Amino acid sequence: MAKDSTGRLHVTVKTGGKRKLSSKLWLERQLNDPYVARAKRDGLRSRAAYKLIEIDDKYHFLKPGITVVDLGAAPGGWSQVAAKRVGAAEGKGRVIAIDLLDMPEISGVSFARLDFLSHDAPARLLEMIGGRAELVLSDMAANTTGHRKTDQLRILGLVEGAAAFAADVLKPGCTFVAKVFQSGADAALMTQLKRDFASVKHVKPASSRQDSSERYVLAMGFRGVTPDPRGGLTPSCG
Repeated sequence: MAKDSTGRLHVTVKTGGKRKLSSKLWLERQLNDPYVARAKRDGLRSRAAYKLIEIDDKYHFLKPGITVVDLGAAPGGWSQVAAKRVGAAEGKGRVIAIDLLDMPEISGVSFARLDFLSHDAPARLLEMIGGRAELVLSDMAANTTGHRKTDQLRILGLVEGAAAFAADVLKPGCTFVAKVFQSGADAALMTQLKRDFASVKHVKPASSRQDSSERYVLAMGFRGVTPDPRGGLTPSCG
């Protein structure tokens, strides 16, 4: 153990045994990541929670009383933040977390083990919440193969699916936030989002590792206007 350039202690993981170099580097990065340590102290399930906190601190879309859908929610870091900020535990707002994996219970969060890419997923969600959502979140990333082009296409396909899901369940005027990775392949996605939303921008929170191509797309002002089954138009975001 030694100190890095900032004076913090730096943990070095030994190689050897059955541990691959990639596993060693990942473990070393986790042990030396201040956000990982901070998440443990704050009772948050992942360092990713701080990314949502930072984006919302600047753009203020997690408003008390709204309904939020968190796609690919496990282990639940984003759902924890959303539930606290919309007042879900006090019954003021709602958070619905969706994942293919089970997720331990979070106060104020309703969990559905569901494939959001299935054709009937939007209808099932709308039935579950009894209306439409004001915010759809996605911090998902596809499993990687190590082949850069293949991985980019997988990740892009997942984000495109999340955007299509958001278009099916959002109220007019509302917001979609999703993780993307910088590449030249996302031009079609950005074009589609700019058609569907009034404002689309990329943001990179400070807690996102600077050596990563990870960033977030923030799409606000959903243009969709859908009939309300009770007559008239679906209520929009305020």
